[in-house]
Amino acid sequence: MLFKLILSSVKPDITDRLVDAAKEAGATGATIIPARGTGIHEAKTFFGLSLEAQTDIIMLLVEEHRVITILDVIKEVGEFHKPGTGIAFVLPVEHVVGLESQMERFKEDVRESYF
Repeated sequence: MLFKLILSSVKPDITDRLVDAAKEAGATGATIIPARGTGIHEAKTFFGLSLEAQTDIIMLLVEEHRVITILDVIKEVGEFHKPGTGIAFVLPVEHVVGLESQMERFKEDVRESYF
């Protein structure tokens, strides 16, 4: 079974919608990490203090055959065509442990997707 890691950085107000949409598209769950970030433009300042934009990092460990579908949904729901809304990318995953309880379901999904 091959897995990929989808990482997405989005504004916190759309995190729940994005995770729900990803789950509807086949993701089995998500890990959300609060973060701060800056983009191409300088961070805003307030009385000399730098204000960095709050963001959420959404981590989705997904089966390889579901990556494109889920990534497309993330792009659409996150409105990534608009500047400053978010970014998503995919990383390869070499090894996974801790999913033994879900492996039978993953194998079933793979069989269904090929027939």
